[in-house]
Formats: sequence, C-alpha cells, structure tokens
Amino acid sequence: MFSTDPAAYLPHRYPFLFLDRIVCREQGCKAEAVALVSAGVSFFPPMILLEAMAQLAGVAAAEREGEGGFLAAVEHAEITAPPQPGDRLQVSVSIIKSFGRLHLVEGVVRRGDTLLATAKLTLGVGEIAA
Repeated sequence: MFSTDPAAYLPHRYPFLFLDRIVCREQGCKAEAVALVSAGVSFFPPMILLEAMAQLAGVAAAEREGEGGFLAAVEHAEITAPPQPGDRLQVSVSIIKSFGRLHLVEGVVRRGDTLLATAKLTLGVGEIAA
C-alpha cells in the first residue's frame, strides 16, 4: 500500500509541489500521478512539466516515505504543447536503470490523448551530505 499524497514522499509544499495525487506507485519501477492546472491561472510555464516529472521520479525511486532527492541532470526534454488553465494532466515515469542512488528515468506528461512533454532525467535519491 502506498500514500496517494505526494507530500508524503517529497519535501515540496505549495506552491512548489506540482503533483496533486499519486495514482500508481511501484517502488523502484514506475509511478503515475495527476496534476491539475488551476483554472484561475493565465499562464502555466511549460518548464514546470519537467519539474512535475522530476518530483514523480522521486516518488517512484524512493525506498520509503520522506526520503530526499535531487534532480541531477536533464538528458533530453521535449515540450510539444503547453498546458492550459483547467487541464487535468497525467504524469508518468519509468525508471530505466539505477546505479547506486542515481536513477535514469523516462517521463511523459499527457492531457488526455495529447502528448505535452517527454524527458529523460537523472535523479539522485537519499540524504545529501552537508
């Protein structure tokens, strides 16, 4: 069983938490989430789609709730269409391979059948030494 609340896995909070609900989570393999674009916004920066994928990748890669992480690299990203106010976005990520605490992840954001963004990300999970 997993928590559907992204805040259970991530240190992010409003206004920097871009996921609304975790729909599916297979630890170490993949995760899916819903992100709602507020109907009251006049502009939603498309780069936030990359951050939503990175946040969900942290949820997928984490071994336990509350584990920290960081986005290490964006290898390839393509934003094909911007989100619109009122959109319900489906964010999904799959972990391609892991090496230690680093994870190579493929992510996709869709609005219904419309592909909005794809990316390959490298994510580090675990405590960051001070």
